[in-house]
Amino acid sequence: MSINRGRVRWHCRRALLELDIVFERFLARDFDRLGDDQLADLVDLLQLEDYDLWAMVNGSKPCEVERWKGLVALLRQA
Repeated sequence: MSINRGRVRWHCRRALLELDIVFERFLARDFDRLGDDQLADLVDLLQLEDYDLWAMVNGSKPCEVERWKGLVALLRQA
């Protein structure tokens, strides 16, 4: 089963302005290079509430899910 990249891109739009800015940069720089496994992990990561996701991205909360750590690192670079 293939993941719809357009749908994932849409779900990257967030209500929290700070996250929205991070995701805009991430989409422009890294999104098209994600493999299928990373894309599936991103789909799971996007299920988090904005404030929980923002806490991981800004470093105030550690990322405890091993398979998300690479994506969180990419988001932090954005």
